[in-house]
Amino acid sequence: MIGKIRQKMILHSSPINKQIYELICPICERPIPDSQKDAHHLVPKSKGGKTTEYLHRICHQQIHAHFTETELAKELNNASSLRNQAEIKKFISWVKSKPNYFYEKTRKSARLKIN
Repeated sequence: MIGKIRQKMILHSSPINKQIYELICPICERPIPDSQKDAHHLVPKSKGGKTTEYLHRICHQQIHAHFTETELAKELNNASSLRNQAEIKKFISWVKSKPNYFYEKTRKSARLKIN
């Protein structure tokens, strides 16, 4: 099942634009296939965010598995600050060896489970 935001963004993206360029994930810097495209709110909606950016679904899940919405809103509200986090650096080095369409369920960080 496709999320409502992702469904709207796919519906409104023009086929001409898809032929001109490939979307590149700002986290892992790999091309994003349509089947793995997820819209990420740079500042979570619950914290007043409106701007979205396309990410690989696995990258998007990894971000939310490791960071709280408060951390994302205050400190990690852009791709470069996310890429500089130790957990994400480790993830990026691992996922770069996978095909662009690769997806695996992500577990929540133990740090977040305690809170």
